[in-house]
Amino acid sequence: MAKRFRERFRADGQLSAMPVHALLGVISIPGKPRSSPWVLIGTRVGYALILLVFVAVIVYMDRDGYSEQLTFIDALYYSAVSLSTTGYGDITPVTQGARVVNILLITPLRIAFLIILVGTTLSVLTEESRKSLQIQRWRNRVRNHTIVVGYGTKGRSAVAALLADGVPAHQIVVIDTDRVALSKAENQGLVTVHGSATKADVLKIAGVSRARSVVVAPNLDDTAVLVTLSVRELAPSAMIVASVRESENQHLLEQSGADSVVISSETAGRMLGLATVTPSVVEMMEDLLSPDEGFSVAERPVAEDEVGANPRHLADIVLGVVRSGELYRIDSPEAETVEPGDRLLYVRRVMGQDVDDL
Repeated sequence: MAKRFRERFRADGQLSAMPVHALLGVISIPGKPRSSPWVLIGTRVGYALILLVFVAVIVYMDRDGYSEQLTFIDALYYSAVSLSTTGYGDITPVTQGARVVNILLITPLRIAFLIILVGTTLSVLTEESRKSLQIQRWRNRVRNHTIVVGYGTKGRSAVAALLADGVPAHQIVVIDTDRVALSKAENQGLVTVHGSATKADVLKIAGVSRARSVVVAPNLDDTAVLVTLSVRELAPSAMIVASVRESENQHLLEQSGADSVVISSETAGRMLGLATVTPSVVEMMEDLLSPDEGFSVAERPVAEDEVGANPRHLADIVLGVVRSGELYRIDSPEAETVEPGDRLLYVRRVMGQDVDDL
């Protein structure tokens, strides 16, 4: 049944088999902001007009060297037909000096004029080639990255936490079907993939098989289940953290392969209930979950001089010990003594962009 369910959402085309240039509208690699096409066209037209007037002035200054007496309008006319290579032949240089000027000055300017006129087209072709090469290089090199499926409220919050925890923006890939949401992700310096993560090909071009972790944060629970199934099939070793709205769907995500499931509706409900009784507790919990300021929950490896100590007696406020991938809370017997290779879940203080351990 799960296989049939997945097949309903798979695309007929194979995106992963397409050439790189066909993925320009699918994958976006952040880079330096580019000027709009209209600005580029206006700039090039301005340069062309400057060249046109410059040549007209040169010709007018040497107006006695041509086949007829030239006014400035005649010089401007000669400049236009000469630089555009139209060359009607009604005005021609007749003296040696005028011909030398045409050879040494006007001919190179004619080439420059043509380059300026076709520069916009060349720029577009060059830009597409640059983007294709950038996408190809990214697909070959991307490793141990984090994929965030869905850039709604939950997805944006997950990305903010990753960035605050020191994950480089180029190591985060956002998958979404909403172009507006992807545009916001691009402004954060994130790599984006346009498409539905329920389709295996979209996950493949996002490099899911080489991803370190995948955050599944769509708006619908059934979509979360389907994405989790597809991710686990393509990336057996990736860590999958998924979000659902309803608690009855938690077991479906766990059976689909999610390593951790966050129930958004129940978490929000508990916070609302606590806020009516002990609002200060809610304020502190929000502070702990906020990565940018105040206090934050973090994880770090055990230092050599901490091995064998009771985590309650360490300088940091330790909440739990992670051992062999298993979390032991500070009040459990397993967390009585810190062992080599353990990781500590502790509270740290965040001050702006600097982090000071308690």
